[in-house]
Amino acid sequence: MNSNWSRKEIYKVLEVTRGKKSTASLVFNAILLTTISLNTFAIILHSVKSLRHDFVSFFSDFEYFSVIFFTIEYIVRLWVCVENEKYRHPLWGRIRYMFSAGALIDLLAIMPFYLSNFTSDTGLIRILRLFRIFRLFKFSRYVHALKVIESVFKEKREELILSFVFFIFTLLISSATMYYIENQAQPNIFSSIPATIWWGVTTITSVGYGDAYPITPLGKLLGGIVAVAGVAMFALPTGIFVSGFNEHIKSSKQDKKDFKFCPHCGEPLS
Repeated sequence: MNSNWSRKEIYKVLEVTRGKKSTASLVFNAILLTTISLNTFAIILHSVKSLRHDFVSFFSDFEYFSVIFFTIEYIVRLWVCVENEKYRHPLWGRIRYMFSAGALIDLLAIMPFYLSNFTSDTGLIRILRLFRIFRLFKFSRYVHALKVIESVFKEKREELILSFVFFIFTLLISSATMYYIENQAQPNIFSSIPATIWWGVTTITSVGYGDAYPITPLGKLLGGIVAVAGVAMFALPTGIFVSGFNEHIKSSKQDKKDFKFCPHCGEPLS
């Protein structure tokens, strides 16, 4: 009984909820946000060669501290997650939680450190260190805008997936056509369909690096059509997102009018 009560209290401290928060929750979240922020600066400053060599001990000690802190946090979150209705089962609930977006971000924030101890490959270690950037995504629990984007994406995922499929379809068709048009005129640049896909990406996105472009009249005509079509193509998911944001904002405003909290404990009132 006491163990369950303790677990529930710890869950309330860790969980980011609306309404009144306890002092312990505010203190913990302040410490966590500070640690994440310091890690962000550490990752940036560690890339400066002079600072990396002059403060090698500091960076190393701070990395050990951060990994220990985030590891304990991950284990505790895994222990208390069963207090959430979605993860109620003591075994399968925890396994399900481990594959949630928040838990995966927490895991990716610490995993590179442990994996780097099992290899001496310098290149692999550098790649693993790059994955420390996932610590920045731990902010997503606290940034309301990211939660709104996630909600809108979930609500409009079918339309967004359809627009993405349309983009891939157009990219492949235009790149394959351009390859057959330009291959003889520019065999080194348009050497294959996969190589021509790079031209397709830069043209559809209107980036136009200039390293690959058509020189034949038919190729220029196709390139112009694809460039114009690319503008309309990116307007499609933009419109879907705008529509989703408008619906979400209207829904949130209505929920705030209907949603009330207890002034004493901060728990939602039914």
